[in-house]
Amino acid sequence: MASPSSSLSIQARGGQNAEAQSLPQLETLISHLLAAKRSLSSINHVWRANEIVTAARATLEEGVVVSSRTSFLRRGLNSQLRLLYSVRSEVEEISYRGRGEFAEALKSLDAADARLRNTLDLLRDTVVHSSFRPKDENPKSLHDFVDERGVEELHTALKSSIDRTNNARADLDTSNREFDDELASIKKALRLYRSAAKLASSRVSASSSSSSASESDLLALASMPGMLQSLEIHAQEMAGLLESLVRHFDLCVTAVKHTEGGGAAARSITGDMPPEVQASGEGVPNIGDEINANLNAPLDPLTDEEYREMVTVLAKDALEAEDVVVEIQDRISEMENIHEKVGEQRDALLSISNATLEVHRHLSTLAASRLPQYISQAHNFARVWGEENDRFASGLAELSDLHSLYDGFLNAYDSLILEVTRRRHARQRVEKILRDTKHKLDQLYEEEVTARESFRVEQGDFLPSDIWPGIGRAPMQVQFQRVSGGQLEGALTEGQEQEAPVEADMRPISKSGGIDEHAEGEVIPSLPKGVVELALGRLTARTRNFP
Repeated sequence: MASPSSSLSIQARGGQNAEAQSLPQLETLISHLLAAKRSLSSINHVWRANEIVTAARATLEEGVVVSSRTSFLRRGLNSQLRLLYSVRSEVEEISYRGRGEFAEALKSLDAADARLRNTLDLLRDTVVHSSFRPKDENPKSLHDFVDERGVEELHTALKSSIDRTNNARADLDTSNREFDDELASIKKALRLYRSAAKLASSRVSASSSSSSASESDLLALASMPGMLQSLEIHAQEMAGLLESLVRHFDLCVTAVKHTEGGGAAARSITGDMPPEVQASGEGVPNIGDEINANLNAPLDPLTDEEYREMVTVLAKDALEAEDVVVEIQDRISEMENIHEKVGEQRDALLSISNATLEVHRHLSTLAASRLPQYISQAHNFARVWGEENDRFASGLAELSDLHSLYDGFLNAYDSLILEVTRRRHARQRVEKILRDTKHKLDQLYEEEVTARESFRVEQGDFLPSDIWPGIGRAPMQVQFQRVSGGQLEGALTEGQEQEAPVEADMRPISKSGGIDEHAEGEVIPSLPKGVVELALGRLTARTRNFP
């Protein structure tokens, strides 16, 4: 009874020797009939087997649909993820490059501003020597002659550019953090996706796991048809086994009815057959009609030999009926296990699908609403930085020009001190020449006066007075005049006329220092030696540092 080709048929037992066996009693046949009736309850397992096969087919169809949809989404997600991370890299590159260039620009501006401030501090620390200024004026530094409004305006403009760049950079940093939060959400969804894929892989094979979600998806789907085929085979085998049980039941009914006093017992036993036995359906043997036909069919006469063969087969099949029931139970148990695995594979596919849909939802939301803002924010920073970088370059050039101007002022003042010293030395040389010349001219004048007086004394009495009117005249005298130099030709300003020379009496230069009160055309300050030496040292140091 292990298969539909069991030895339950009488014809398959015809060749056996039944005469050597004693015939069973009616009670034994009734017990076999009761056992056969109980065995027909296995039809519930057959019904369940049919339900499992139907559900497995639906599950397979659902798995195919889910797998196809997931594969389609996954192909799109892979390209979208690559594009998304590429966009994030580009945005980060813009931010990184802008921060680096901004930092370098600030470093250059700070260095130029430090040089300018240092020069301004030197201007504040350099007091103009009092000999250059009026006597009643308070001391002044070189910084008092500088209009620092240009520096302040430049600082204000640069601060405005720095603030605008910092604001744009802060907006970009905020945008990038939000972008990273979005990526973190997507990564979390991807982790769930990979977990679902790993779980599907472990369910497909305990000995190996797939390296990717797509492989797990395909393996989960590929294993389902094989399991469905196994379920169908089990269901078919169970239907055959149930048919063999039905034939055994029919044989028991026939044997009881052909046994004296068994007709009433057979009708009593078969009168309350379970409703499941009377039902029929696709994939389940229509055993109700067969049983009813056998119960209501008239008895065919049997010879003693045929009766003996029938009860002999019945006795042997009764021993195998329990094994058939156990086999049906084992098969339905195996089908339940397989059906559970099919459900697990389906759940794995759904988990992968749901995880894929979650990633797709994140990407769709990001691409539709926030991604354009992140890209726009990066472009805005690049635009702002491009504009402000030009202003930084212009400001840096202005700082350098101001530094050069004020540093040139320092150099010019030190050079002025040396120029004044040079002019004073030149004036001293001129005065010395004038003194020496006047002394020589005075000597020549005295000698001439003495010579003329001697001539007059010796020869004057002999010469008439009207012979030469100039005979009695004194020698000429030479006088020096100080004439102001006016303005140098290159120092004239527009609309300004050159001053006329100013005459002055020739007087010796004062040796007491300070302003030469006798030099009306030009006033040359008298500077202490220490002031001159400091100026010369500063000029020498600058020349050494900036060749």
